[in-house]
Amino acid sequence: MARFHRVCPVGIPQHVIQRGNNHQVCFASEQDFAVYAGWLKDYSKKYHVDIHAWVLMTNHVHLLCTPRDVHSVSLMMQSLGRCYVRYFNFSYKRTGTLWEGRFKSCLVQQESYLLHLYRYIELNPVRAGMVAQPSDYRWSSYQINALGKVSGLCTPHPLYLALGRDPIERQSNYRELFRLHIEGKLLEDIRLSVNKGRALGNNCFKTEIESLTGQKMTPKKMGRPAVLGTEIKSDK
Repeated sequence: MARFHRVCPVGIPQHVIQRGNNHQVCFASEQDFAVYAGWLKDYSKKYHVDIHAWVLMTNHVHLLCTPRDVHSVSLMMQSLGRCYVRYFNFSYKRTGTLWEGRFKSCLVQQESYLLHLYRYIELNPVRAGMVAQPSDYRWSSYQINALGKVSGLCTPHPLYLALGRDPIERQSNYRELFRLHIEGKLLEDIRLSVNKGRALGNNCFKTEIESLTGQKMTPKKMGRPAVLGTEIKSDK
């Protein structure tokens, strides 16, 4: 089966997931998290990718980012992945693959879904039952976006900056977003879009992305095609 061609339009946010092979642990110590976060910062700067939100879980990674150059997300993830695998294999005296094939990604409609993705990503440790509050988890961008922790890794998106006139107001309004969790159809849409590589947005956004990239962003209709000149009768 041919690989799905990855699309990476400049200036359109992406939700990226990289999973451990067979759900295996990718981060076994605090040092592992720190090493990955450091390389993520370095390679995002090198390849001109703005990181807006992120979380490092024990067996997978979520990123919300915007590429500033063509193919920059792929270049960042390839370089980061190779370096981290070498580090991990050397540290734990192992060989072989660590990641579950290629990373998964989807394009995100800014106006309707971007801030939902911020919440989805930073609430991962809460949904996993690891912490009670997102502020309790060290290896995510929540402490940066919601509490003002200084970091060179995150670049605020314009929609995040529009939450307030100054950092204090912005962070307060951002924390208010987390009063509601991500659930129901929204949760399902987010997961399905990134796993299938489809755009996350309304029909107009998906049509624009299809026109821009030439790739189908909606699922194919199920069932046999209707034959011209015939009518489908009901069983009534």
